[in-house]
Amino acid sequence: MDTVTHSEASGGGRPLAAWFEAARQRRLKGIHTPWDFRSSAKRALPRMVFDYIDGGAGSEIAIRMNREAIDSVRLVPSAPRDVSFCDTSVTLFGQELSLPVIIGPTGLASASWPRGEIALAEAAARTGIPYVMPNAASVSPEDVARAGEGRAWFQLYPPPDRELTRKWVARIRDCGFSALEVTIDVAVPGQRLRDAYNGFVMPFRWTPGKFLDVAARPVWAMKMLYHGQPTPYLQVERDGSRATASNQSENRRHRFTRALSWDLLKILRDEWHGPLLVKGLLDPRQAGQALAAGYDGIVISNHGGRQLDGSVSPIEMLPEFRSEVGGRIPLLIDGGFRSGVDVVKAVALGASAVQLGRVGVFALATAGRAGVEHALTLFRAEIETAMALCGVTRLEQLDEHSVRHNWGGPRP
Repeated sequence: MDTVTHSEASGGGRPLAAWFEAARQRRLKGIHTPWDFRSSAKRALPRMVFDYIDGGAGSEIAIRMNREAIDSVRLVPSAPRDVSFCDTSVTLFGQELSLPVIIGPTGLASASWPRGEIALAEAAARTGIPYVMPNAASVSPEDVARAGEGRAWFQLYPPPDRELTRKWVARIRDCGFSALEVTIDVAVPGQRLRDAYNGFVMPFRWTPGKFLDVAARPVWAMKMLYHGQPTPYLQVERDGSRATASNQSENRRHRFTRALSWDLLKILRDEWHGPLLVKGLLDPRQAGQALAAGYDGIVISNHGGRQLDGSVSPIEMLPEFRSEVGGRIPLLIDGGFRSGVDVVKAVALGASAVQLGRVGVFALATAGRAGVEHALTLFRAEIETAMALCGVTRLEQLDEHSVRHNWGGPRP
């Protein structure tokens, strides 16, 4: 395990760095699965920050259904096979990934760990996978691109101002991001009730209850005091927006446009000449539109259950997207994936890779970059084990014969 890096404890002396490293080692010792990081993060973070990461829209039915849909897929073991070596790599947009896994965009990761986006990008680069920098990051795109070492992607919420969109695209192109992921499922922010009840908004608007919440997590409080409160780096501000917003969803409402259409997405295709993905599709009938607009990939997503409560789960829709696309472009997916076994299920159903959301931030909150690297090591071990027990040595050998499920609805 590496020692504390500049991105994790910049400016700290050697005794402080050694203390943080020892604390991280203790926390990681009891982590045996990627989802173990959730409990660890809950102990490390103030409630309002943990709830922002963990929560979803409305009564959070979509979050529960995402998980139930994945659990309902069952793998078919196949033996005897010679599985002396299992290759977990996949090629995506001409670049080899060591795992069929991508660290997806999660806003305000720096509320979990100082300069958290840098730590995520570094961990991804060291593992040999991409990291998608979110539009709501708290550090500069230039810093993330450098940390990503050629593997960093950028997530874009097209803002209402199309000229600003062009400026952002030009900037991230100049930074050296290797792919652009356009998120289209936030015409309006979902109703995130945990944030409303907690009054969670960045920068923090302090109340006595929030002071008590933070005081119960002194290590987190000291890190934030030293590094400062995270604030979205790229913003579209409106006069008085911070003064009137009561929670994070309301604070972000003016930054999205309801006038999002395939015409605007085609403009982005003209502006961006690298791999271009559209994130947030759930209706397979839209796959043809993505192809016609010149997009290179689709991320099937319900925003982790954070937008439309009661929406269908992404993995339920994956076979229909596979039928519509017919292998012409890669399909990525997110929404409730917690383990390497979950990843193998998605690959068998037609995904090229899985984007991780909450689990990556929970690992970050637990131990910074070292936590994320440990989580990815656990994912690798679980993927290799699942592949071996399914009797495959390469990911492309997984297919519909490797799984069984009992979902309702149309079949491709």
